[in-house]
Amino acid sequence: MKKNVLTMLAGAALLCACQPAQKNISISGTLTGVESDTLLVVNAPMPTAAGNSNAAKTDTVAMQDGKFTLTLKCDSLPLQAVIFPKPAGNKALNRFQDVRIVAFPGDALTVNGSMDDYVVEGSDFYATLNEAQKTWQPTEDSLHAILQKYSNLDPENLPEGADPTKEIQEMGKQLTAQYVDYIRQHPDEDVAVYLAAQAGTHTEEALALLSDKAKSGALGGFYQYLDNMIKKEKARKEAEEKIKEGAEAPDFTLNDLQGKPLALSSLRGKYVVLDFWGSWCGWCIKGIPDMKKYYEKYKDRMEILGIDCRDTEEKWKETVEKHELPWLHVYNAGNPDVSVLYAVPGYPTKIVVDPEGKIAKIVVGEDPAFYEYLDQLFQ
Repeated sequence: MKKNVLTMLAGAALLCACQPAQKNISISGTLTGVESDTLLVVNAPMPTAAGNSNAAKTDTVAMQDGKFTLTLKCDSLPLQAVIFPKPAGNKALNRFQDVRIVAFPGDALTVNGSMDDYVVEGSDFYATLNEAQKTWQPTEDSLHAILQKYSNLDPENLPEGADPTKEIQEMGKQLTAQYVDYIRQHPDEDVAVYLAAQAGTHTEEALALLSDKAKSGALGGFYQYLDNMIKKEKARKEAEEKIKEGAEAPDFTLNDLQGKPLALSSLRGKYVVLDFWGSWCGWCIKGIPDMKKYYEKYKDRMEILGIDCRDTEEKWKETVEKHELPWLHVYNAGNPDVSVLYAVPGYPTKIVVDPEGKIAKIVVGEDPAFYEYLDQLFQ
């Protein structure tokens, strides 16, 4: 199967489904043109609508004469595995040279070809996908050719009239249209659910074409996950219209470190900094020293309410303890999802709420402007 170039551009789809049995997954094959004698295999259970706290695992697999064999431990969820050649010396990992595999519990898959052009076989899912692939293969080949054409050209010295972005977008639209058309013609298939994730801005349209059989099938959890993401994005965009400086800060109640409910409105009367963060966010962790410094400086006039997002509860508490964060903390478990309520575009995001409950300042990212604002506010 030719590598899905649209997926390369937009990011890999996340698949999820619930399976009753606990079975490992075996993957073997031959890859040509790989200079390395070792492969890196990154794999993780796919998230469901209920979420998935399992971290990705990285294994190393030796190659001999281009051949490899690996076994992935799998419990009740299918995995997505991404295989990279291990770079030599201090070279960086080439994230555009990889093999992406969707594997269900008990699968015994084979992969043959090169990093750019490979075939995965060994399951009903891939038998269907490989056959369907023939429909849009010419379009994928054309898109791949465009990417190759411009990959080594200096953007400042493009041929007259060349517009790489326009060419890529137009070919990408054609490919997406073919995915959606396939879903329309095969609404019962698990592959149709998978392709819905490749449909980009047309994912909502693609999901609406799926039959009840597909929605409750082997990738039913994946469907629910995508559906939830679409709904959250809609809610976030609606919230953007309300989350403005000078607007009323929406009230919410989340559990603190002791498991007790804490409402934003209970802090009314002083300035409150809503700090949307997570242990996985490098810039959030990098900003901790300055946050501590300014909390100590102004804690008599402001409170910080750390709102942890996308962590397990255990990881959240562990990180607060490790970094000795002295301010208030609550856990955003997602019901309600306060990051959606406040239309948080990235992490960290700091929103200052004044004593009357109005939004006074919004700062996205670890930006010195936030600390300059506090100095001006409390001088």
